[in-house]
Amino acid sequence: MKARLPQGYGSQGGVNNMLKQAQKMQADMAALQEELENKEYTTTVGGGAISVTMSGKKELKSLKIDPEVVDPDDVEMLEDLVISAVNEVIGKIDAESNEKMGAITGSLNIPGMF
Repeated sequence: MKARLPQGYGSQGGVNNMLKQAQKMQADMAALQEELENKEYTTTVGGGAISVTMSGKKELKSLKIDPEVVDPDDVEMLEDLVISAVNEVIGKIDAESNEKMGAITGSLNIPGMF
């Protein structure tokens, strides 16, 4: 019994076509990764009390705190707001990265890529 491969898989042309597609996907992913890393993401929490800006590389670029929320008797609330803002902006970065990379890779699951 002879095994049959889908059309194009048994020839050199099919392999070359797959390689070209993989190389294009790799180039598209590299360009998108660079674009995302250079982008800045901002979020605010606490009704605008805390504003955080982070790069796509998850480097903190800016942290603004409204002086009205600085209460020496309630430092924990301020700490919670800062943590919340940082986590929210990281979530934005991850969500956009996953969405845009998913558009390039389709249903491929490439471990360690994103």
